[in-house]
Amino acid sequence: MQTQVLPYLREINKLENVNVSLLTFEPGLKKNWTPGQIEIERKKLAAENIDWYCLPYHKRPSAPATLYDVFRGALFARKLIRRKQVNVLHARVHTPAMMGAIAKKLTGGKVKMIFDIRGFFPEEYTDAGIWKENGWLYKSVKKIEKWLLKESDGFVVLTEKAREILFPESRENGFDKYGRPVEVIPCCVDLKRFSPANRLSRQKVRENLGAADKKIITYVGSFGGWYMTDEMLDFFAAARARDANTFVLILTQRDVEKIVGNLKARGFADTDFFVGSVAPAEIPSFLEASDISISFIKACYSKLSSSPTKIAEYLASGVPIISNRGVGDVAEVIEAAQVGAIIEDFTPESYEKALQKVQDMGDLSEKCRLTAEREFHLEKVAGAKYRLLYSKLFGEDYAGKNRKISD
Repeated sequence: MQTQVLPYLREINKLENVNVSLLTFEPGLKKNWTPGQIEIERKKLAAENIDWYCLPYHKRPSAPATLYDVFRGALFARKLIRRKQVNVLHARVHTPAMMGAIAKKLTGGKVKMIFDIRGFFPEEYTDAGIWKENGWLYKSVKKIEKWLLKESDGFVVLTEKAREILFPESRENGFDKYGRPVEVIPCCVDLKRFSPANRLSRQKVRENLGAADKKIITYVGSFGGWYMTDEMLDFFAAARARDANTFVLILTQRDVEKIVGNLKARGFADTDFFVGSVAPAEIPSFLEASDISISFIKACYSKLSSSPTKIAEYLASGVPIISNRGVGDVAEVIEAAQVGAIIEDFTPESYEKALQKVQDMGDLSEKCRLTAEREFHLEKVAGAKYRLLYSKLFGEDYAGKNRKISD
């Protein structure tokens, strides 16, 4: 919520006289939150003109628990619509969109709904092997998705590729074939958090890592699943074989010991790497001390809709990227801006070619930063496009008389 919801709501809040209500589902609500803590957070958000409501999230059994939360959320939303005169429901991803669509029906269609599509949800589950391809679960959710697309009044997608698949006609004028507004808004970052490193701060972090005079190659994020563990570790090994002065920096929340073991199995000594977790506020300083970043994500149909936040963070920190094709618009952004290299396959030859290309490009820090500002700026890109979407949805008379709830 802190990184991917509230910053966007703050941007939408810049529309004149807009009131925002936020409904979230919290795991272990009674266990992890005291009434006092909830009240403190509620007051903090109220000071930003955001009314926060929370309900407990239920995980098991999976399908029944989800349906229970959907109907409870829909009923809660209906109550807020009536009590606070809500005009638009802004639903992020499919499950909240189900709540919004039901609430819209329950109130006689008096509200509009924005479907903020964060990914191709049914395909993600089949691509990951969780659901059987063309199985009953997949087919059922696809039918629900079709209904949600029909019931929505406006849309957000993360990538141009997703727009091309779902709303190709909107590429010309920003509206689908039914006249509903569509905006492409990638995962953006607050560039103020990623100020360019000065020589002293960069050197201090590098010295603390024991890598003052080394070439630091960095990865931030999870391993396993979509994130190609073996391929990234093999890349690190290839980089070190090419240049013994290479230092690997991995910031991850899980499987630290496993990753350390895999690096050592590939010939890395303890002084050749750092693997661990750091506070989110510290990530920018580690990135700014880096020389190259990588992101290898499984290329499949569902990932055409993906906009990895790490790409925006790398560029905002002035760090060139080596990545693979088939993940949202990542390759197109990197190649168009010339801020890194794209590998064609996961082989030592491709790794060598990519590393050489980045080396030949010279200092890319300023170009990376400018690319982040142009493509992933929280205010200039995300904020501006969200406000444009609302203006298209309601016309010029929107500001000053409408409210919204974000599920």
